[in-house]
Parts: sequence; C-alpha cells; structure tokens
Amino acid sequence: MTLIDFIHDVTWEDIPEDVREQARRCFLDTMGVAVGGRVTSLTDIIYDFVAQAYGGNQATLWMDGRSCSIPGVVLAHGMGIDALDMHDSCRPVKGHAGVAQVPAALATLGMGNGPIDGEEFLTTLAMAYDVSIRSGTALHATACDYHTSGAWNALGTAAIVARRMGLSKEQTRHALGIAEYHGPRSQMMRCIDHPTMLKDGSGWGAMAGISAGMMASAGFTGAPAITVEAPEVEEYYADLGQRWSLMIQYFKPYAVCYWAQPAIACALSIQKKHNLSHADIKAVRVHTFHESFRLATRFPKTTEEAQYSLPFPIAAALVHGRLDYPQIHGDALNDQTVIDLVHKVELIDDDAFNARFPADRLSRVYIDTNDGRTLDSGEMRSLWDLTAPPTNAELIEKFRNLVKPLGADRAAKLEDAVWNVHQLDDVDVINQLMIPPA
Repeated sequence: MTLIDFIHDVTWEDIPEDVREQARRCFLDTMGVAVGGRVTSLTDIIYDFVAQAYGGNQATLWMDGRSCSIPGVVLAHGMGIDALDMHDSCRPVKGHAGVAQVPAALATLGMGNGPIDGEEFLTTLAMAYDVSIRSGTALHATACDYHTSGAWNALGTAAIVARRMGLSKEQTRHALGIAEYHGPRSQMMRCIDHPTMLKDGSGWGAMAGISAGMMASAGFTGAPAITVEAPEVEEYYADLGQRWSLMIQYFKPYAVCYWAQPAIACALSIQKKHNLSHADIKAVRVHTFHESFRLATRFPKTTEEAQYSLPFPIAAALVHGRLDYPQIHGDALNDQTVIDLVHKVELIDDDAFNARFPADRLSRVYIDTNDGRTLDSGEMRSLWDLTAPPTNAELIEKFRNLVKPLGADRAAKLEDAVWNVHQLDDVDVINQLMIPPA
C-alpha cells in the first residue's frame, strides 16, 4: 500500500481495537493540554495575532470565541497546546504529533460532505499520526540537523485535508510536496539553548499543512516530498497498516520538556521512599544524557524557560512534591525556597546514558542529606514511560485537572464527548464545547 492509498483508503475496520483505544487516549490527553495551555501568555499573544492576521468565519478559536480562517485556527491551537509542554510525544522523532494533528482534524470537519462521525474522526487521526511520525522518522534519518516537530507535522495535516476534501491521488501528492517544502525546518536545539515562545514549531507546521492541502485542491503544484518518495526512505513506509505509530506515543505527567522528566521522577522517588523534606537536602547530583544536560537554564524568568530547564523543575518538584503548571510560572519562578535549592543541583553529562539515547531516556539522581546520607534513585525512566504507560484512570485524572477552568458542568460534558468520541454522530459538538457560551 502506498502512503497516498493509505491516506484515502484506510477505514475504521482496518484499525485494531488497541489502536482505537490509544487514539482516544491521545485525543483526550491533547484536548486537556489545549485547555490547560489557554492560561499562558503565549496563547494570549498568538490568539490576538491570528484574529488580526487570519480573518474569516471558517473556524472559531477555542476558549475565546473569535472567528478566523482554518489555517489561522490550527496555528493558534497548535501553539496553544505547545505552550504547555505536557502533550503526547514519540521517541523516534523526538517530538510531538497530536499537538498539530488534533487541532487540524477538528478544524477541518466542515471540509467534508456533511457531518463527520466519531469513527471517521479517529480513523483520520490514526492516519495522520502515521503520516507525521513516518515522515518525521525519515526526515531525521536523512537530514543533517534535528528539526522541530512542525517540519514533519505539516505532512500529517496536509493528509487530513486531502482525506477530508477527497483530493485526487495526484493532488494529494502535490499537497504532501507543498507541505514538506513549506514546513518549518527550525532547529530544535536553538530552542533548548535559548528557551522562548518559539517552542516546537507545531503550530506553523499545522498551518503549513492545512494551507498545502487547500492550495493543492485549487491546482497549486509542489515538488515531490523527499521524506515520502526518496528511495532511501522506502523502509519507513513498508509496514503501513500493520504497525501503527499511535502505539509508540507516550504521555507526560509533568509540565516540562520530556528530557527533564526522568530526572524529576528520580528525585521524587527518593523523596517519597525516604520521606525527605527539601530542607533535609545538602546537594543534588543529576546524571543524565546530553540533551537533558542541555536544559541548563537555572533561574527562569518565564514559563518557557522553566519548561526547558532541568535544575529549576527538579528543585520545584522537591519543594512542592509535584510539578504542574502552577509550579513553573508567574510568582512560582521567584519562590526563594526553590531558588535556594536550585543552587544545590549539579548536572552531569553521563556518557553511559548518552550511549543509550534516544532509544532510552534515562537519568540517575543522588541526593546528599544534611545528616550525612547519600541517597541513590538508581537509573530510571520517566513516569509513564512506554514500558509502564499510564492507566486510563490516570489520564482521565490528568485531563480533569487541566480542564478545571471550564467549570464543572462544561468540563464533564467535554470529557464525555472526547472520551466517547467514537460514539458521536457529529464530532463538531466538541468544537462547540470548546467555545465560551454566549
């Protein structure tokens, strides 16, 4: 099966039951983060920008109500989800697919002939994850730099438009080519070394892909997508429809970069095992892999710097016993107790862990106490790693914590619609629940 055939021809019946459930889990998790991310300054800025620059009445901004174009709304929603670094991720591409594919799948519901039901919606989402992850894996295997997720997310969102609009195979080929050519090939490590609101490029990738599909439908042509058609990437598409990229997505319990999460899990495990107070700590030594070591911002001034830090979130987690958004933004960044503990955190670039990256993301933490003990976490993966994923109940609890700003009644309705999306006759009800009541 070619990728273009897969985009158009895959059906609900082709998808195994475990993949269907994983699609619901990823959808729930992403929608929770979308609501949680709305409180950030980044989202305020991008919403105002999109409302001014991408006018239209095709779509509505979530938790806002202003109308704009479909490319504009996926730019805003993708960046809004990215604003809270808590959404699903994937090791082979070292990035995120749902952040672009979920907003695109919801924004394009009106492009079809009539309502889109839940089974078709989840089928489209499963297809888009596959297109994104496979093209992203091909990109990282053939390009000389490590690019943000927007570079390959663009192909997934273009595929969504191609399926929704019923593009011909030739138009779909052009859509993928346009999306790849215009997708943001931004360098991820620049954002790691200099954390700002740039984040992971997924909003721009979503917008580029949506635009590519719409342009291709009008006859715009594009060069063949290298990450799809080059002979050297053929292996990445050989098992289409047999191995599903949704099944290698993992979830994040903490609102920071995934590379920081193994070390946070180590520190919290020591604290819990030994009933340790932050006041008992003399020093914290963190052995980790190089990419995690690069999260070196010690005293963040913004939530973006905190989300791409390692010393600060470890200290915040040890002080508060948890790490959610309230611990990494606003006045929490000036918490003197946390800052004092940050001074005691040492990062060590460990070659043993480097050799096992990216297949494994491991860390090990030693805590020296004021009474002379040295406590060792042992090497650990992040909580909710692929080897021990969260239960449905844990993901639902995370969702509920994130959607509290909606109010109890609206949050409950959204949870029911999202978790049971496969039973809906018209998925657009979810968009309506994400818009403030008149």
